[in-house]
Amino acid sequence: MEHAPFPPDLIELQAEWQLTYAALAGPRPTDTTALRRRLQALSGQLQFHPYWSGSGRTPAARVELRRLARILGERP
Repeated sequence: MEHAPFPPDLIELQAEWQLTYAALAGPRPTDTTALRRRLQALSGQLQFHPYWSGSGRTPAARVELRRLARILGERP
């Protein structure tokens, strides 16, 4: 099933979430309270982004979003 193109702000939001999660899951995270709060805030923004209110939004679309955000996060 095809999904609608993701808005750039949603991809960037997912990339921020992944970077924050990686920082928190790292070997020696600093300021874990701030990282956890940031992760919670980003999670809420992702969950309630207007993109997901449309019809036909599937779990596969969320997987694709994470893949695109990973590619964005790998760019120098």
